[in-house]
Amino acid sequence: MSISSEERKRVIVDQLKLDGRVKVPELSQRFAVSEETVRRDLLLLEREGLAKRVYGGAVPSKQTNYEPPYLQRQKEKAQEKERIGRAAAALVSSGDTIAIDVGTTTLELAKAIAGRERLTVLTNSLAVAYHLMESLNGGRFTGKIIVIGGELNPEQQSMSGTMAERTISQFRVDKAFISVGGVSPNRGISDYDLAETGMSRRMAEAAGQTIVLADDSKLNKEAFVEIVPLRSVHTIVSNVAAPREWTQLLRAHRLQWTVAH
Repeated sequence: MSISSEERKRVIVDQLKLDGRVKVPELSQRFAVSEETVRRDLLLLEREGLAKRVYGGAVPSKQTNYEPPYLQRQKEKAQEKERIGRAAAALVSSGDTIAIDVGTTTLELAKAIAGRERLTVLTNSLAVAYHLMESLNGGRFTGKIIVIGGELNPEQQSMSGTMAERTISQFRVDKAFISVGGVSPNRGISDYDLAETGMSRRMAEAAGQTIVLADDSKLNKEAFVEIVPLRSVHTIVSNVAAPREWTQLLRAHRLQWTVAH
């Protein structure tokens, strides 16, 4: 039995989220409709801002209000994220109390933490907590890990929600390490998921220093929900130097920029 255009469009959007691309012949075979019908679906999705047509198929629109699943994002710019994680780990000192939010780049930070003593780490990321536990058990650093509980998001491997935000608000930490979907002069740092953005905002509010981890694909980009303005950020760690047009802005906000090599 054939499915409606709206159902096909929903399936196409889901596949774009997972694979980053769809092909007309494959969709035609999957839906048992003509290739011309698929092209009309893609045209409608493009008009709705949910896809961008390319030769032979479509890719996600640049202006998307969703983020790919966690496991898919781990594969994107993996080397850049690893370098950023190591550079961010160098900003962690023995005795620090730090918060680490959900993200594939902050996961690389967690993996890189070593040689520190008496650390206290707060996180709402299950992946971060797991890797920190492995490092703690392996003697790579000493201290304790506090996992912030809340509503589980299996796709992003995170805990969030009202209870989690209330819990993190009770703490004061030296540094918060935040992974973002976008960094821009106008909207500051932003991300896609409303619940996770709320947690990142609470971590930034609880911290003496907010340290943002952002690869070059996040620069001059605005995601769905603003976390905090740039004036609230202490340091940005990236794999590239700051855009030249940001020089005056960074100086005005006394915002430090660290390039990960």
